[in-house]
Amino acid sequence: MPIRNSAKAIIIQDDQLLAIKKEDQEGVYYILPGGGQEHGETFHEALKRECIEEIGQEVEISDLILVREYIGQNHEHAAFDKDTHQIEYMFLCTIKGRNTVIQNGINPDEGQIGVEWLPLSDLLAYRLYPQAMRKHV
Repeated sequence: MPIRNSAKAIIIQDDQLLAIKKEDQEGVYYILPGGGQEHGETFHEALKRECIEEIGQEVEISDLILVREYIGQNHEHAAFDKDTHQIEYMFLCTIKGRNTVIQNGINPDEGQIGVEWLPLSDLLAYRLYPQAMRKHV
């Protein structure tokens, strides 16, 4: 399986982080909006498309603030994610128009059950992936 590029949005507004809410056998967890880059797409194009699909919002993309290599077999989800190898590029973004009413977009992520604003002061209390990102936010 080839290495995949993934563009992610770090959206902070009013001391809260916007996250995709999902659920698995262990319970609720959260991820950043965004996803895989398609052939011929720039990172910005991929991220804008993914945000429309997952959170139903257009975003303005700012600085690249974190790059992470994810090799599934080295993480706690190796049982079902062992073949995944991706490079994640996390960009600081803002929602156009500062809309605070956010919900699932037109094509939610598989297993996506909602979209939530998580208080920055409590990020360590959430099952938020990538976990390494929490200390940088």
